[in-house]
Amino acid sequence: MDASGQPTLDEIEDRFVGLVTGRLPRDEADRWAARWVLEDGIVWDDLSWWALNCLYGIDLPMGESGGYLHDDVQVRAWLAELRKRRGV
Repeated sequence: MDASGQPTLDEIEDRFVGLVTGRLPRDEADRWAARWVLEDGIVWDDLSWWALNCLYGIDLPMGESGGYLHDDVQVRAWLAELRKRRGV
């Protein structure tokens, strides 16, 4: 967390890594991101805001067929995009 108590971009990226590696459940990542997305008065940089909004809702079901609206391939693509945009 930074001095204001907001998560850093490293911490946001770590949530994506946790999802990709299976060490972080989707519902936990969603709840964590929801806290920040729904908090009033926080000013985010564009990349952090984009990444948090990808995580928020990461546990949405596909429907009756099972699975998730955003599958593991999409989550890995978001992580790659985040790293690309960070210049990592």
